[in-house]
Amino acid sequence: METIALLSHTSPAAIIAYRGGVPVTAREFLADAAYLAQRLPDSRHVLNICADRYCFTVGLAACLISQRVSLLPSTHTPQVIAQLAAFAPDAFCLTDDPHCDIGLPQVYYPEEFPRSAPAAAAAAFSVPGIPTTQLAAIVFTSGSTGTPVPYKKTWGLLARCIQNGAPRLGLSDGRSHTLIGTVPGQHMYGFESTVLLALLSGNAFSAERPFYPADIAAAVKLVPQPRVLVTTPIHLRILLTSEVEFPPVDLVVSATAPLSRELARDVEKKYQTSLLEIYGSTETGQIAIRRTAETAAWRLWPGVRLSVVGGQAYAQGGHIEQMTPMCDVIEITGTEEFLLHGRTADLVNVAGKRSSFAYLNSQLNAIPGVVDGAFFLREDSTGSAGVARLGAVVVAPGLSAAALTEQLRQRIDPVFLPRPLLLVEELPRNATGKLPQQALQGFAESQMRSADPP
Repeated sequence: METIALLSHTSPAAIIAYRGGVPVTAREFLADAAYLAQRLPDSRHVLNICADRYCFTVGLAACLISQRVSLLPSTHTPQVIAQLAAFAPDAFCLTDDPHCDIGLPQVYYPEEFPRSAPAAAAAAFSVPGIPTTQLAAIVFTSGSTGTPVPYKKTWGLLARCIQNGAPRLGLSDGRSHTLIGTVPGQHMYGFESTVLLALLSGNAFSAERPFYPADIAAAVKLVPQPRVLVTTPIHLRILLTSEVEFPPVDLVVSATAPLSRELARDVEKKYQTSLLEIYGSTETGQIAIRRTAETAAWRLWPGVRLSVVGGQAYAQGGHIEQMTPMCDVIEITGTEEFLLHGRTADLVNVAGKRSSFAYLNSQLNAIPGVVDGAFFLREDSTGSAGVARLGAVVVAPGLSAAALTEQLRQRIDPVFLPRPLLLVEELPRNATGKLPQQALQGFAESQMRSADPP
């Protein structure tokens, strides 16, 4: 039976995490995971919602060594939890929140818990091997109906994805990098790029999940170099507009939404670092990377190949266990390279002219003074000629709707100018910085209703 080690750290004294700046060794981590595994309920499915990244990772490891399955839905709304309970009736919730109100049986995982330190120190250091065929996690995305769509992930698939990708990121050079993430460990991107990347490439992670610029800077400062900031475009835009003094970072990694070349270059210039953008999906995991400031082309993970059949793009090979359809418009430019032209559901046609929301949003967010912004399709509204209209919601303190419209007029075809352009304080982004279309549409409709005269 083929196995892959739970940790790539070969020394019991190797640092695997930092909690409040305090290092945690591989030996301590394994002792914590073994302790927790022995005390979990006799159920196979675990909803791990621990916000502390260390608690989350110990929970994941405890599940792996006891052959339990981690459930990682995209949200924790009552509706999603009810659907999850129907999907896995034996599921319980592992939480580090004493006030957790999720409607499942709960196991509270306190920040500090007893363990036998002398016994752990005396025990021989042995890293468990996890069978490659073992079901490690079930991750979920929300489909158009809002019903979570499950995707099963074996340990072999997850581990090979990280092992193939770490060299592309430059994080398998023998140095111990510390990963600081602004994204939760439960989300596929945060799961792979902060938790699994640390476990399987000899690196360490910060337990914190900072959000505001001052908190991000403080979390970065707490850990030693070399440092890697794992974040999203929305966090990067906020950081660029802040005046917070930022400690040196050796690498910035971004995903979850398209990143413009202008933003990538601004980040590299301000922080004197390199920025790498990751491309992937819940279905495939991470499959490609690019240095956005220098190129539009994506480079695939080793062994992964793309093909286009009847206009539909597919990924296969490498860590991808079967031919998997992609949701994006892809142009293959080489054996290992491709260009991304947006999501198939992202294309928009107005008065016979085509564009994509990704392009329109990139032009909007490139306007100086725009902190955040997004276009939306007003499906229930057409002009006098029966042509669908676009709207936009924008966070741009100090700018008027008229000034923004004039700036957009210089950048996009007039048929795509938003009507209305709504100025708001913030957009309804989720914890990973994504802006689900359903949330955006509902938000925009409420803003338009409040703007209408009584």
